[in-house]
Amino acid sequence: MKETLHDYLRNAREAIVWKLDGLGEYDIRRPLTPTGTNLLGLVKHLTIVEAWYFGKSFDRPFPEELTWWDDDAEPNVEMWATADETRAEIVDRYRRVCAHADATIEALDLSAVGQVPWWRKSSVTLHGMLVHVLAETCRHAGHADIIREQVDGAAGLRSDNSNLPEQDAAWWEAYRAKVEEAARAAV
Repeated sequence: MKETLHDYLRNAREAIVWKLDGLGEYDIRRPLTPTGTNLLGLVKHLTIVEAWYFGKSFDRPFPEELTWWDDDAEPNVEMWATADETRAEIVDRYRRVCAHADATIEALDLSAVGQVPWWRKSSVTLHGMLVHVLAETCRHAGHADIIREQVDGAAGLRSDNSNLPEQDAAWWEAYRAKVEEAARAAV
């Protein structure tokens, strides 16, 4: 069971990172929702998620300083990249945090207990944490899917779009028009 959950988490992580591939700096940073959601910010946010939940929660802190979770940090600073933060720096840090999280997942039994002080029930097993982080990563991968599709039309679990129907641009345009027509007809 642990390996299955871990494999799904690894796949979701890969989906998050590939969403940056082939895009320029502006496109990976620009906010495309009213709440400022952006591709690089999602990677930065998931860095904190994995560092906290698989690090501090299980008394295995990530060894590098991540000032985003400090009490005096700017609100929501983990959700966007400053002009001084590079893509490489953020993605490399995410990969290091994921490797640290992987070591925690591999070292502990699913029944190992960690603590999340702000949760209603602060004690959580590694099994519960794996499910939680998998769900959060998949949720943000869905956000990244929509953001990336808005930028250049790329969609899917992988960069080769192999999980989408193999259709040309004209088919997708006609399909979208059909969906739009149905939506208008329903009101």
